[in-house]
Amino acid sequence: MENNTQETKTRGKAYRVMHSSVTILIIATIVVDFIVESLSRHSPLQAAQFMISEPLVTLCNCMLIIAVLSLSMLFRRRAFALCMFSLIWVALGITNCVVLINRMTPFNVKDMSNLSEASQILRNYFSVTNLILIGAIVAILAVMVIVLFRKLPKREEKVHYRKAIIGVVIIVCLAFGTVTGGMRIGVLDTFFGSLPLAFKENGTPYSFLITWVKTGIDKPSKYSAEEIQSIFSKGEMGKDGIYVPGEDDDKTADKTPNIIYLQLESFVDPTMVKGFEYSEDPVPYFRQLLKDYSSGYITVPAVGAGTANVEFEAITGISARFFGPGEYPHKSVLTEKTCESAAYDMKQLGYTSHAIHNHRGAFYNRNIVFRNLGFDTFTCLEYMNNVVKTPKNWAKDSVLTENILDAMESSKGPDYIYTISVQGHGKYPTEKVLEDPEIEVTKSPDEESRWAYEYYANQVHEMDQFLEELTDTLKDYDEDVVLVLWGDHLPALNMTEDMMKSGDLYKTQYVIWDNFGMPRVEKDTAAYRIHAEVTDRLGIHVGMLNQYHQDYAKKKSYMRNFKALAYDMLYGKKYIYGEKDPFKPTDMQMGVKKIKIDEIVQIGDRYYIKGQNFTEYSRISLDGEVLKTVYLGPTILALNEEVDPEQVKNMKVSQVEKNKEVLSTTE
Repeated sequence: MENNTQETKTRGKAYRVMHSSVTILIIATIVVDFIVESLSRHSPLQAAQFMISEPLVTLCNCMLIIAVLSLSMLFRRRAFALCMFSLIWVALGITNCVVLINRMTPFNVKDMSNLSEASQILRNYFSVTNLILIGAIVAILAVMVIVLFRKLPKREEKVHYRKAIIGVVIIVCLAFGTVTGGMRIGVLDTFFGSLPLAFKENGTPYSFLITWVKTGIDKPSKYSAEEIQSIFSKGEMGKDGIYVPGEDDDKTADKTPNIIYLQLESFVDPTMVKGFEYSEDPVPYFRQLLKDYSSGYITVPAVGAGTANVEFEAITGISARFFGPGEYPHKSVLTEKTCESAAYDMKQLGYTSHAIHNHRGAFYNRNIVFRNLGFDTFTCLEYMNNVVKTPKNWAKDSVLTENILDAMESSKGPDYIYTISVQGHGKYPTEKVLEDPEIEVTKSPDEESRWAYEYYANQVHEMDQFLEELTDTLKDYDEDVVLVLWGDHLPALNMTEDMMKSGDLYKTQYVIWDNFGMPRVEKDTAAYRIHAEVTDRLGIHVGMLNQYHQDYAKKKSYMRNFKALAYDMLYGKKYIYGEKDPFKPTDMQMGVKKIKIDEIVQIGDRYYIKGQNFTEYSRISLDGEVLKTVYLGPTILALNEEVDPEQVKNMKVSQVEKNKEVLSTTE
């Protein structure tokens, strides 16, 4: 009897402990979720409103949090473990808070997978004060961990691992089921066109983790060689239904002009945003282009940020929506694999392919990715001279005119040129920065948005002037030229659909300009179809996916088969190509103009290298080591350290970006 009483007391104590542990976990989970959302939204009030107004979304996020916190049941120092696991989530909230203050794009798993990208934009986004604040927060957290470890009590009883493990497994399974169910019924989004908007609508914990869990393109349910090769009509891709570049292409084009794509960073007509007025029209020339040339709305896969995904769509013809939330193919599959693209396709007609970007060549791995997309040359900031910067330290777009002309003059045949601008990039200041702006905001909802929009309007005004300069230059060019230009996405100015006259956050405007009199057509399109639209008007029908867009866009099965082809091309067995990759990485030249050494001279104790096409990013190197260099001009560099005189003849010139990555070295 006494033994039964003791056993009953033991079971009762175990039940109370378990019940107490679960209760504490639930309370801790709600508190942690509130803290994380408050930090991410920069407002406890907004966090509370979100959690109350979106109970199902909040439940899904809380289940993710409790799945991690439940691991504390496996430790004897349960209170300390609970604090540590909670701190992981809180650290995510703090990091996201700091990043959002400075970058506008939330912190996500892709940032952790390539931490070098974080350092690449410090100069543009973070002030010294920000960095000191981040260091102080890290130090405070470290002290807190030490204090908690010393002060929090250790459980007297041993951990019942079997029960604890069962409890953790149950909680993790419930979390998985809840989140999976939320995704299936549409409570949680599975595509993020805008990371900032996605984090606000889906909650920070889910949005952060889904960018890690869901990547790539989903395998079609009926994936097979027969299914893929039956997408095209019989005989269209050859007798066997397999596309062979060059063999299955129609090379009888009506015209083969130089084709220039100009993707303008965050460019949009500021008057398209309701609630703002300006002292004068910020983009008068662009407005005239819309009236005089083929134009319309272009749907892009991003808002506020995501330039790389827009260029991915326009170059490859593949929709970024097929990939995981927040995923950049530039950072994943394209670093390892080639992909059919406009650059590869146009080679069938004798085109030379060039990429131009007035920003860092290694950003988003472009110096690697563009090789896998078939480009022959890539001219980035490190290969440009006479670069003028904005007050926010982005290169102004006026430098692009010279580089576009250099690209066209570098080859004998027609050129395919993909140009990415950067001047309109945020973050936009919420205080007065421009002392004497040409464009002034005369009406705005509040003071902070006034200064942000005024800064932005003046940047796009200068971009508008650049467009006029570029078209004036190309107008009299002695070859036919088509210039396709559009804004890559809306700027990161907290725009909402009701603020936009278009009523859509994923639409900007495009123009197809030419110097030989193409008929004017008004038509809306998408970034992944823009190349197919342009080439179709020119009578150009090369490339498997390009032909698919031109011939099947109005079919009911268009999007389903489009996604199946994309999967087959990048993740599948390449049935459409006969189970082999017909595309090889190009031996891409960095910079259209080759950097050359003419001679090495010694004057006194110093050595100088005379040569051609040096820039501010040119550095003298020896046996792979970058030496201290003084840039004296495009034809001369000075060595600013001592070297072995016997090794001087082995010195070379390397282009080194600001994070010390070597982009190229002279032969």
